[in-house]
Amino acid sequence: QVQLVETGGGLVQPGGSLRLSCAASGSFFRINAMGWYRQAPGKQRELVASITNDGNTVYADSLKGRFTISRDNAKNTVYLQMNSLKSEDPAVYYCNANVKPTFYSVERLYWGQGTQVTVSS
Repeated sequence: QVQLVETGGGLVQPGGSLRLSCAASGSFFRINAMGWYRQAPGKQRELVASITNDGNTVYADSLKGRFTISRDNAKNTVYLQMNSLKSEDPAVYYCNANVKPTFYSVERLYWGQGTQVTVSS
């Protein structure tokens, strides 16, 4: 079983920054792509950014330039640096990971429990 634990959420003023972390633990063969999604009240969950295990990234168009995704494969951790936070950014931020439990098994998608980001003065 794989667990994903997000940390780093909280309250920040408009224009401020936060860094989210998501650490994977458990027993697995390899983690492939990892990503961040967010869901605001009354809205669908949407992609923020994703990153492959060799560092290729994809961003939501509206967030390019403000958010940066990165990962540390040795720590099985993905990060999301969020700068210039705006009033439209508050949401629960979730990480996910595409994981091969064993060499022979197919890839499975795991989700973290989410971390709240609030932007308010």
